[in-house]
Amino acid sequence: MSNFKGKAVIVTGAAMGLGLAAADALAAKGADLTLVDFNGEALEKAKADLLEKYPESKFLTVTADVSVEENVKNYVDQTVKEFGKVDGLYNNAGIEGKQAPLIDYDIEVFKKVIDINLLGVYYGMKYVIPEMQKNGSGRIVNVASVGGIRGVINQTAYVATKHAVAGMTKNAALEYGKDNILTNAIAPGAILTPMVAEAFNQVNPADPKAAEKEYASRNPTRRLGDPKDVGNLVAYLLSDENGYVSGQVIAIDGGESNMYGNP
Repeated sequence: MSNFKGKAVIVTGAAMGLGLAAADALAAKGADLTLVDFNGEALEKAKADLLEKYPESKFLTVTADVSVEENVKNYVDQTVKEFGKVDGLYNNAGIEGKQAPLIDYDIEVFKKVIDINLLGVYYGMKYVIPEMQKNGSGRIVNVASVGGIRGVINQTAYVATKHAVAGMTKNAALEYGKDNILTNAIAPGAILTPMVAEAFNQVNPADPKAAEKEYASRNPTRRLGDPKDVGNLVAYLLSDENGYVSGQVIAIDGGESNMYGNP
């Protein structure tokens, strides 16, 4: 179903994981995509793979560090130059940082997590929203996390930034809903992406698969999420089919965030 035909959507962190899964879901529905990532080589591979699957879609790649404001302005400018407008933004680029107790957390790593996870999302909205106002509509999906709605032991910087993303999302929804710009955040749980796999490696370097299995056993579904689960939700929230969902932080974690204590 090509309900994105003629729509231009920016996806950050598009080279792999949740970004690539969303790009796949959007391209399948006919979207023209600006793919943004820090890793230029991986980005070009992602573009080639998507183009092979969806030859009717158009793909622009922009290598960028989302923590650098000028880089963000550039990917928005390049999108407008290529496609004439911006209809959607999937503000996905982010990093975990490191696993460490609050008082032992490396301050330089903390600042880097803030720069990418928080300021990167802010810059994206700052430069995309004026373009959406020109269009008279737009859809934004920011990536928070279940770490944006509850605590996660040994991930202070990540949790702090993801809570902040949730707050910015609500404010953007309030301020720009009058312009028909709907802004939401998703809060993925443990979706099996390269970043999550690396987190399990930090938890149990000797046997990361054991850490993965133990974590999955605590989920009501007894499994980890698939990136496609997230991609499909993002595609809906960015589509015209979403006409009234805004300012929400939507958990996609198999229901795990509803639990108190252990199952």
